[in-house]
Amino acid sequence: MSESHQTHDWLGLAGRIFAVSGAASGIGEAIATALAQQGADVALLDRNPEGCEAVKQRLAAYPGRRLVVACDVSSEAQIKEAALSVREKLGPCSGLVNAAGILRPAGLADISVEQWQAQLAVNLTGYLLCAREFAHDMRQAGSGSIVHIGSISGRIPQPWSGAYSPGKAAVGLLSQQIAVEWGTDGIRSNVVAPGMIETALTADYYAQPGVRESREAFTASQRIGKPEDIANAVLFLLSDKSGYINGAELGVDGGLPTMLMGKLPRPGFSGK
Repeated sequence: MSESHQTHDWLGLAGRIFAVSGAASGIGEAIATALAQQGADVALLDRNPEGCEAVKQRLAAYPGRRLVVACDVSSEAQIKEAALSVREKLGPCSGLVNAAGILRPAGLADISVEQWQAQLAVNLTGYLLCAREFAHDMRQAGSGSIVHIGSISGRIPQPWSGAYSPGKAAVGLLSQQIAVEWGTDGIRSNVVAPGMIETALTADYYAQPGVRESREAFTASQRIGKPEDIANAVLFLLSDKSGYINGAELGVDGGLPTMLMGKLPRPGFSGK
């Protein structure tokens, strides 16, 4: 085996089958792309199949198979159909990434019950439903890894975002409960919690004068994250290299939470 090939597949993901929800754009797309670059077979799940088809075309240069599956993760019936389609057309999954998500901006005093429930249906219940369906294959194999995309907002409240923070906080505990209940079946469940990540949807926001600089100053790494930063962490947790990591939450946020005390006024102390 050549050195270049060893480097390419050092995580051992080539030829394995993974399902990624929310794969049509943003973090989900980056995760699907990173898996393809490792030679994995990837099922692209999203309620925007056209977007997934575009991603599939971009991934044609990499080895492995791709399958586009139209799926709204808030629908149990669609998730069941998606899992069956993946099993029939690609084979049994050895890993799942729950990356689908929506945001409904609103304050807690004003958000409608419908908006609240719509967020939780995708950001929380959808994660459970996908995990249950795709875990069947992992249980049969006696091993598997589920990675849920959480958020720093699950630990630090993000105001005016409706159910987003409560839902992401709940994802953390859901993941731990999956780890406890399914760990005896060989299934691992972990969370990757992004901080500030620039995607196509937020590019215009960061283009506004001063926004990028002021936000970068709140991270220890002094930069805004990229979807690839999240994808790299997810790939590690999907691989056997992380075989003794279960029920954990990995913050990929450039050290944002560590900056709090340094940003508070503290007379008599000064940095460089």
